Amino acid sequence: MIRVGIVGVGNIASMLIQSIHYYRYSGSVKGLIHTFIGKYGVGDIEVVYAVDVSKYKVGKDLAEAIFQPPNLVPKLVDIGLTGVKVRMGKVLDGVAEHMVEDFTPSDEPEPTADELVRELRDVGVDILINLLPVGSSQATKFYADVAARAGVSFINCIPEFIASDPKYQELFMSNKATLLGDDIKGQLGATIVHRALARLIAMRGGEIVESYQLNVGGNTDFKNMLEQSRLHSKKISKTMAVASTQSNPYETFNKVFAGPNGYIPFLANTKVSYIYIKALGFMGLPVTLDVKLVVDDKAMASAVLVDVIRLTKVLNDLGIYGAPSWASAPYFKHPPTLTRSDEEALQELYKRLDEYGVRIEPKYSLW
Repeated sequence: MIRVGIVGVGNIASMLIQSIHYYRYSGSVKGLIHTFIGKYGVGDIEVVYAVDVSKYKVGKDLAEAIFQPPNLVPKLVDIGLTGVKVRMGKVLDGVAEHMVEDFTPSDEPEPTADELVRELRDVGVDILINLLPVGSSQATKFYADVAARAGVSFINCIPEFIASDPKYQELFMSNKATLLGDDIKGQLGATIVHRALARLIAMRGGEIVESYQLNVGGNTDFKNMLEQSRLHSKKISKTMAVASTQSNPYETFNKVFAGPNGYIPFLANTKVSYIYIKALGFMGLPVTLDVKLVVDDKAMASAVLVDVIRLTKVLNDLGIYGAPSWASAPYFKHPPTLTRSDEEALQELYKRLDEYGVRIEPKYSLW
């Protein structure tokens, strides 16, 4: 089994935990990107540790906590009690001022780093996953440091630059743990669709003149991101993910706008994205694309996360420590080294795993 710890028992955690039970007991493999990575299927993932700060979640069994407010993911499967009690975490900057009523911090004592390091070791956590709200810079660094000290691998799902920071790459390498990130892509989310269209234009000789990606949703992620000061790294991550598909990424960066743009409560976990691209094609004549994408925001993230968890465990089993960019590139918006296309990133992943004799099924190819 892959023993996983979660920091932030929000909507992604709810979808992830339910999906693990669904794929473990249904026998279905529909909707998975990869059914096996190494010897691991999705059912081999087990969440054994969880941290949150909400008074509605701390102290509760994980099976109960994932349905507490302000979570919106409905009960899709009956998972029963897990025996994992959500422990109080460190607040730091994880709760924005305008989100206090939503996240309702508990008055339980906050843990020290030493306490968390000891717990991760005692519980036998293999991988700690960061699912904190966007803008939790101090908190993300705190938990990354805790994971590294414990010798536990770390997956950074949010747009704080950890895996792409040489300091953290070295820290995890020296502690013999694996680090993947930053800012997880969706299975068929706005960024990967935007990247595919932008790369297609470059491949066919076109040039992007201007482009935007506008995103709205109704969960606490979108409400949290109403505070613009929390979005600096998010906008860099999303915009650079698109700009990197072009021949001059840093020049294109100023022609692209990509970021969260609105909170509409009745949308709940539905995310609506509008992608616009104006390009110049043959003889400088204009080409315009307008795309509307509607997805379940948390299903998109969890579909990728079940791959990343298994890949992280495989790398750790192989003794591949630090932050190998080729492992992050297919799955994250801001990996240590940006790639021009997701197809190239995926083929590089397959190539590297083949070299290590690691099974991955199925394998996709455009050639």
